[in-house]
Amino acid sequence: MPLDITTPTPTDIEIAQSVQPRPIAEIAEKLGLGPDEYEPYGHQKAKVNLSVRDVRHGENGKYVLVAGITPTPLGEGKSTTTVGLCQSLGAHLGRKVIACVRQPSQGPTFGIKGGAAGGGYSQVIPMEEFNLHMTGDIHAITAANNLLAAAIEVRMFHEATQKDEALFNRLCPADKDGSRRFAPVMLRRLAKLGIDKTDPNELTAEEKGRFARLDIDPASITWRRVMDTNDRFLRSITLGQGPQEKGMTRETGFDISVASEVMAILALTTSLADMRERLGAIVIGNSKSGEPVTADDLGVGGALTVLMKDAIMPTLMQTLEETPVLVHAGPFANIAHGNSSIVADQIALKLVGPEGFVVTEAGFGADIGAEKFMNIKCRYSGLKPDCAVIVATVRALKMHGGGPPVVAGKPLDHAYKSEALDLVKAGCCNLARHVGNLRRYGIPVVVALNRFVSDTDAELEVVKQAALEAGADAAVESTHHALGGAGAVNLAKAVIEACEKPTDFKFLYPLDLSIKEKIEIIARDMYSAAGVEYEAAAEEAIDKYTRMGFGGLPLCMAKTQYSFSHDPSLKGAPSGFTFRVRELRASVGAGFLIAICGDMMMMPGLPTRPAFYDIDVDPETGRVIGLS
Repeated sequence: MPLDITTPTPTDIEIAQSVQPRPIAEIAEKLGLGPDEYEPYGHQKAKVNLSVRDVRHGENGKYVLVAGITPTPLGEGKSTTTVGLCQSLGAHLGRKVIACVRQPSQGPTFGIKGGAAGGGYSQVIPMEEFNLHMTGDIHAITAANNLLAAAIEVRMFHEATQKDEALFNRLCPADKDGSRRFAPVMLRRLAKLGIDKTDPNELTAEEKGRFARLDIDPASITWRRVMDTNDRFLRSITLGQGPQEKGMTRETGFDISVASEVMAILALTTSLADMRERLGAIVIGNSKSGEPVTADDLGVGGALTVLMKDAIMPTLMQTLEETPVLVHAGPFANIAHGNSSIVADQIALKLVGPEGFVVTEAGFGADIGAEKFMNIKCRYSGLKPDCAVIVATVRALKMHGGGPPVVAGKPLDHAYKSEALDLVKAGCCNLARHVGNLRRYGIPVVVALNRFVSDTDAELEVVKQAALEAGADAAVESTHHALGGAGAVNLAKAVIEACEKPTDFKFLYPLDLSIKEKIEIIARDMYSAAGVEYEAAAEEAIDKYTRMGFGGLPLCMAKTQYSFSHDPSLKGAPSGFTFRVRELRASVGAGFLIAICGDMMMMPGLPTRPAFYDIDVDPETGRVIGLS
């Protein structure tokens, strides 16, 4: 059904609530899904079974990545562009298309940025359900993460208060006839220890001690609790202050749920069996002798998988123009790897077929979200993109050209509301570097100019020319926020054309390089740093993870989204700086190492006036109001 466009554009929630979504069964049927291939969650959402991918053996569709320039704190419309492009491809050009996007965290939804359903006339609906609990995947991740955290503390507590024999007997209690058995997960630890016995009564005293005592070094623990709320006062906490914990205190903290390794595993797994192995392989720290301690060593890998077994299925939703959307996983791109799931992309590519398109989005600027898409996600999926889209705005380019600071919640300076060609020209260095960075991967690049009401034709022409001079295959103005898919037709045609061009996809670095070499390639080639400085904690972790055999993993850089550097104040296209790496963590189950850079925090805070001030419910209708 055509959109009923209103000018000026109403609020996002007003537009979203003005359109009645089609029953999700109709969206599924148009995709070719049978009733046994999805599980409805109400009338407007459904979980899609992974078997959909496995029983379809035809060729994949075209694979399109949407990334962006370095954003302002207001965001530049990547999600909106992703949705608008798909509405144009499907509802206006008649192509089979699926958008694959991340589930929003409630942290930004109630904090500064708001939700992530897109905006204007390019949205995923129902936007309230999309931005809030949806099908509970993030709650499952939070529960799994914190179950593992509880298992760590209680294991150290019981090991501190029991001798080896008593500990073993409690882990493998005797039946009435004196027989004992190992739980299936315990067999994994036995195999790791090289003990090939399956009857607990056959173990020697020495073997019982090795099996039962993990001897975790509290100082080595990197596993933290999580919650899906921005709460700066949980960044550092002390555990065990109750009298029953017998003085076993430990300093730790909370991260936001979307930074959890469990979230990364959900996004990078390829099957339920693979997810079970990845969850069991999570390394939480090491023993006092320096051996890695895993979730399976703690006996909790299977339980984590049970909590996550429904979350592994992507959620089917729809856009304002009834094109399908698969929503799955939600890692941030600044503190995690910033991309939706592999399984959602795989399912979508099979469903659209060789003439169709799958459009997926990488978080924040292309220096972080797209870099991790290429070097982490594509390594594990085996998929290669046919084209990348970089979303740019005149507003952000003015900021990078020396314009006044853009601050969420404060009115924009006059420079952003009137023509300022000099600022735009100066800021195009940021766009040019992003175009050049993506061209390194051997794929066509299309620049989408997300037009705002205050932009002038002259400003947009400056950006188009700069994009083409930087090597973009096309630079196209788009008005999908104001017009929906109709405003992105030229962009969609440019993407179709770009996807017909030859590609020569390549990774940025091989995995057999050292940890430092991989970090330094990313810093030099993506950020234009002159060198890298490692703080003492980072140096120690690099040595430890290399010794443990984790040096062959790809790198996930946790850094500010507001600059190519680790310093958010360095706008434009800075170069020649020394990039600072503060610490490293190992996400072995997910399959990467995290380099935490500059002053990056893994738990965001709330501003003076969070978005929650505007969010409420109409008690007469039950409708949510004020959500953005």
